[in-house]
Amino acid sequence: MNAPLQPSHSAAEKPPITLLIAAPRGFCAGVDRAIEIVERALERYGAPVYVRHEIVHNKYVVDGLRQKGAIFVEELDEVPDNAPVVFSAHGVPKAVPEEADRRGLDYLDATCPLVSKVHRQAERQLEADRHIVFVGHKGHPEVIGTMGQVPEGTMTLVETVEDVEALDFAEDDALAFLTQTTLSVDDTAEIVDALRTKFPHIVGPKAEDICYATSNRQAAVKQIAPGSDLVLVIGAGNSSNSLRLVEVSEKCGTNAKLIRRAADIDPTWLEGVGTLGLTAGASAPEELVREVVDKIAEWREVEEHTLVTTEEKMVFKLPRQLTQ
Repeated sequence: MNAPLQPSHSAAEKPPITLLIAAPRGFCAGVDRAIEIVERALERYGAPVYVRHEIVHNKYVVDGLRQKGAIFVEELDEVPDNAPVVFSAHGVPKAVPEEADRRGLDYLDATCPLVSKVHRQAERQLEADRHIVFVGHKGHPEVIGTMGQVPEGTMTLVETVEDVEALDFAEDDALAFLTQTTLSVDDTAEIVDALRTKFPHIVGPKAEDICYATSNRQAAVKQIAPGSDLVLVIGAGNSSNSLRLVEVSEKCGTNAKLIRRAADIDPTWLEGVGTLGLTAGASAPEELVREVVDKIAEWREVEEHTLVTTEEKMVFKLPRQLTQ
């Protein structure tokens, strides 16, 4: 086993490394909004404020909010009566706010507006008597929340082209499709093509369901990965958009590693690496990006370049309860 590289005290002894940092990266408007909702709820109600599920999939963010007084639970029955509760950015099944109303809980919905848009689309397709084929990853909170917007049996989940091929709807069945917002742009396009080929009359959304931030971060990785020997993606193992960034890099032919933060980096990964790509999933704060840059600089003489593929200016409004 190779001995770990030790930080050098002399810059002249450090091998050079070019660092290509993707932009956009990190927090998106939906994540910014969700975190601000919890922070403002703590200011308004005082601690504790309960949060159903991780507000966003990032331990650093969750731990920071926990230190401020947020209590994270998985189910509503863990929330005491009369306590304020926030629903996570991923969205929840309809039964959750209904139960909160029944119990008289004061709740704030931090569901990303782009996820809420998919929920409304699901309701419209149901009203039009169409069966919905939903493209997503089984078990992901966003998928659970979206499938929970309609009665059981009215939405079918597919994850792959093979799943599409196995569908056995009749030729005259009224069908529609929707997609999870944090999927691979390229993989989803293949699945949608397969759906349209097999079911030519299937109805799709007027605009792409995959959110702007997911698409932009994947496009940015496509710019840095081909010129990199290795790409580091800062994000959580349960973060769909972060996992997709790893996949996008690997499809570009460049090995990628998912890390939660700088402490996860094995310095032996950098052996033979002249150019390192760096990005962050939509739930990862910029502090973790700078932390990684500083850690790399302990071992290597860093020449830093940011590759900007687009500028993001999206801002989402806060719930009325927090602005009145």
